[in-house]
Amino acid sequence: MDFMRGTLIGILVLWMIWALPLAVIGQGGNGSISATIVDNVSKEPVGFASAALLQQESKTYVSGMQTQDDGQIRFTDVPAGVYAIRVTFVGYEDLLREQVVVRAGQHVDLGKLSFIPSGELLDEVVVEGTRPAMEMGIDRKIFNVAQSTLSVGGTAADLLTNVPSLQVDMDGTVSLRGSSSVRILINGRESALAGSDVAQFLQSLPANSVDRVEVVTNPSSKYDAEGQSGIINIVLKRNTLVGFNGTANVSGGSYNNYMAGMNLNFRDTKANYYLGYTFNRRNMVGDGINDTEFIRTASMINNRSESGRLGLNHNVQLGLDYYVSDKTFLAFGGNISVRGNERDEDIFYRYINHPQFAGNSTRLSRQNEDDFGGEVFFDFRQGFRRDGEELTANLTYGYDTENGVNRFNQDYTQPPSGLYERERINDTEETGHNINIQLDYVRPFGDKGNHKFEAGYRTIVRRGLEHQYSEVDSTVGLLPDYRVSNDFDMTSSVHALYGNYQNKLTEKLGYQVGLRAEQAYLDTRLGLLTPGLSDEERTVPGRLDYFRIYPSVFLTQEFGNQNQLQLSYTRRVSRPRGWQVNPFIDISDNMNHRQGNPNLMPEDIHSFELGYTKTWTAVLLTASAYQRIVRDVTQPIISAVNETTGVTLMQWQNLGKSENTGFELISKIDITKKWDVMTNVNAFHTWFSGGEVLIGDQDMGISPNSGFSWNANATTNYRFTPQLSLQTRLEYQAPRIMAQGKGIENFVIDAGLRMDVLNRKGSIMFNARDLLNQRRFGGFTTSNGVHRYFEHRWMRRTFMLTFNYRFGNQQIKREERKRDKETESFGGEQQF
Repeated sequence: MDFMRGTLIGILVLWMIWALPLAVIGQGGNGSISATIVDNVSKEPVGFASAALLQQESKTYVSGMQTQDDGQIRFTDVPAGVYAIRVTFVGYEDLLREQVVVRAGQHVDLGKLSFIPSGELLDEVVVEGTRPAMEMGIDRKIFNVAQSTLSVGGTAADLLTNVPSLQVDMDGTVSLRGSSSVRILINGRESALAGSDVAQFLQSLPANSVDRVEVVTNPSSKYDAEGQSGIINIVLKRNTLVGFNGTANVSGGSYNNYMAGMNLNFRDTKANYYLGYTFNRRNMVGDGINDTEFIRTASMINNRSESGRLGLNHNVQLGLDYYVSDKTFLAFGGNISVRGNERDEDIFYRYINHPQFAGNSTRLSRQNEDDFGGEVFFDFRQGFRRDGEELTANLTYGYDTENGVNRFNQDYTQPPSGLYERERINDTEETGHNINIQLDYVRPFGDKGNHKFEAGYRTIVRRGLEHQYSEVDSTVGLLPDYRVSNDFDMTSSVHALYGNYQNKLTEKLGYQVGLRAEQAYLDTRLGLLTPGLSDEERTVPGRLDYFRIYPSVFLTQEFGNQNQLQLSYTRRVSRPRGWQVNPFIDISDNMNHRQGNPNLMPEDIHSFELGYTKTWTAVLLTASAYQRIVRDVTQPIISAVNETTGVTLMQWQNLGKSENTGFELISKIDITKKWDVMTNVNAFHTWFSGGEVLIGDQDMGISPNSGFSWNANATTNYRFTPQLSLQTRLEYQAPRIMAQGKGIENFVIDAGLRMDVLNRKGSIMFNARDLLNQRRFGGFTTSNGVHRYFEHRWMRRTFMLTFNYRFGNQQIKREERKRDKETESFGGEQQF
């Protein structure tokens, strides 16, 4: 590991030694050209127009790009000469600026170039075409998943499995580059509808409500420091069409999975009103294996399980966007989620040389749960005279509640002597409150957009109240079991201030430095329900109180022709929350209990990344070398084993230190006009330090562990005709290293077919997920004299048929295009 750190430092030094002379030479070498494209009528910048740099005399192509959201174009590394610039966009007359003279080492700023609307399309233009599957932002990768056929009729969790760099496990937990410590946001904010279980929320959110997924692997100080491996921002669809319009969809598939929904929208020049409703019947049928070997007693417990998860989900969203003026924007809205869940699991045990049990047993679990979540939000944006200077604000309040009953029944072919558990009933209640307050200010300097200052403030407060009351059978009937009956009150709050400064050292070498200061609190209170305890014994308080500074540094070297190298360092944190700190004991598997730990410390993360991006006419390539150093690593370990009963207890603990060093490659290739492929390969080496882990007076003695792992996937689209297309995806996950063991490999194939009908107002889509029926998750672990092999899947191979219909006015006014992009940015970027 010292060698790896030395290597990384050596790369940094060599890169700086190499880049700085290039920057100095560049000052006397090639030049550059910049301009801002604006609408001749509204004077607003025009984004996503195509700009080409041409030789003046021959008009031969030299370089090309798209205008940014602010209308800017910038051609770098331009040899001395005379050039012309051509800009084109649907609904505008072609813009041609000629006789642009570039001298050696000179920057030519053409200022604002006016785009004249074409006469026949002065009022409105029809928007057609499809956004690319992947786009590169300044600090993020943007995956446009609205056209994904593979996840149609599924959930957001299904959709995320199709995004490069991401993996989703059996519980719906999302990982980024092999780490499940990732921050998941909805429209740039933590969603209150998710409560304490983001994975469960993603399994209820319809995939067709998602517009794009933004992946930020090394966020700057502007963004929340939470998340070991970065941020995943799920941006929901938001209608931008004028007049009254909407969409309706219905899906049906195997295992009686159904989905139906409708989105309505009305928009005029000042206001945009929207309303959406979705019903989702989600039925997940799975199975599993859990074999436990007790090395000291040479005994084994083998179990096989069959499970079913049925969810009936209703989601409603409504809101109003109001444009007070060109500089002032307001938004009000709310979301409601009503969910009913039935979770069944049948576990079949076989006991081998067990000191207490013999033969077989069957444990049946039946759980019913009703969930409700709601949130309301207010957004505000105020622009100023200077282009790009603005103040944004957000206030969000959310509430969620869950109530459930879980019944367990267990029968033995050879009942053991004495009292044994045959029946148990758990009553659970959860209530959560979320408050988010945020202000962000941006102040640019100059007109080039690469010199600016950002500052902001954020407070987020979460409070969760959880109650569990358990009864177990006895000789006189059901009696309270106070070992697993208690109350748990958790309040988490984070108050943050940040500042970022961005500028350029030379024409091609830029930098950004930032600092984020956060004061965090985690207050917990465990309330025991055991009769006869004093007030002091009944309440067990816990508190974490820490202040940290999170710096970030970015260096970017441009080489022209959309070719750049970026080096970055950030400090981040992964805070314990939710079920990781909840001391309730999960006894769904009677022989393998799980428990949270309210004394968990936050993980401290130092992240380094070296990234290279290159764009050709038909190819986009991004490569990254990265390293994460994590202290106070949070991992679940087997903390206790009852040699008499064979019951194991798995708890979350801090394990010391880990390092993750890897290389990732993502490419998007347009093989032909009809055929494109997007591939992703991520290879990494993981090392856990091990060492002393005290639980009570016992040292668990975690041994060091290390190993190499990798995963790869490829998604391809083929368009037979403009109305008929095929999408397929292949994914392989090699065994992963864990703190106490190693995972199993995974190979999955998905496929989907899409056909547009009814003059392209309707679409029929069919997909097959997990064609080989091999999407499983599991591994081998060894700890505390116990060797385990586990393997689970929550969903078998499925087929889904979907029909989607678009109605109403399908046109958008040109002068509102800029507003739409600002609205998306406000919801998807400003609120991290």
